[in-house]
Amino acid sequence: MTNFATCTEAVPMPLPTTSPFTGLSAFPLTPVRDGRLDEDAFAGLIDRLVAAGVDSIAPLGSTGCGPFFSAEVARLTVDRADGIPVTIGIGALSTRDVLTNVESAEAAGAAALLLAPVSYHPLTETEVVELFRTVASTSDLPVIVYDNPGTTRFAFTTEVYARLSEIEGVAAIKIPGLPLSPADWLERVAGIRQATGGRVAVGVSVDAYGAEGLIAGCDAWFSAIGGTLPAPVLAITRAVEAGEIEHARALAVHLQPLWDLFADFGGSLRVSAAIAEHLGLVSGDCLPAPLRRLSAEDTRRVAAVVDDLGLS
Repeated sequence: MTNFATCTEAVPMPLPTTSPFTGLSAFPLTPVRDGRLDEDAFAGLIDRLVAAGVDSIAPLGSTGCGPFFSAEVARLTVDRADGIPVTIGIGALSTRDVLTNVESAEAAGAAALLLAPVSYHPLTETEVVELFRTVASTSDLPVIVYDNPGTTRFAFTTEVYARLSEIEGVAAIKIPGLPLSPADWLERVAGIRQATGGRVAVGVSVDAYGAEGLIAGCDAWFSAIGGTLPAPVLAITRAVEAGEIEHARALAVHLQPLWDLFADFGGSLRVSAAIAEHLGLVSGDCLPAPLRRLSAEDTRRVAAVVDDLGLS
């Protein structure tokens, strides 16, 4: 069994960066209890990330169910982050509400903004570009492009990446992971670099492909499960940073049962919530309604995988 509690010691561990665009950016859940933010549980999740030494913390992304919550989450995160850069998700249905979220993030002391083009009606490319232009022109905080078509229903193209990279203030792009060969990963990242002229950092998401994204040259891993289980994701990230490529791949392969859960249950959100519940990090069903926890049977399956992999 791989002991992820100690595996980060297998390779040199650099000090956390001062940038939210490199290394491990951990995306925590935003747990609720009785329909309200569970501040104690949320504080505990942030404390875990601080103790683990993640490179940045990103509340209010998809894992944190950003559009459900208020500025309070931003303030609580920054207050407990102990100097670790905090990237605040600001996505909302209207530009007005996005800008309100920008103000809240600035007031909380955020290091960067994470913008998902959320909308009830499908957005056009021009509408998305203008949304980012509006945010970037309003705030001095750097903006991360959040490419997550599974939640926003907007599919970015490399051409859109290129247009966004030309906007002053857009600093990074969070690209979704794909089941590509190592050679295809190298080609994909190189193509994005070329299209964006090296003007922005590139980070990988979808945890099953995080290792290959980093190996192919992505600057950061924007990790959903890293917000609940930072140790195994940090171990992979540090291994890549140290040039221990085969070690990183072995660690990622060891976690395949976890990646399989994400595939079987439509993503990482409900699995992360079940893991947090199993580990006693949250109290019961911690997702905001109408979202619901996994069934009792599926939760037992998640717990079995966590225990078999020795995750904690």
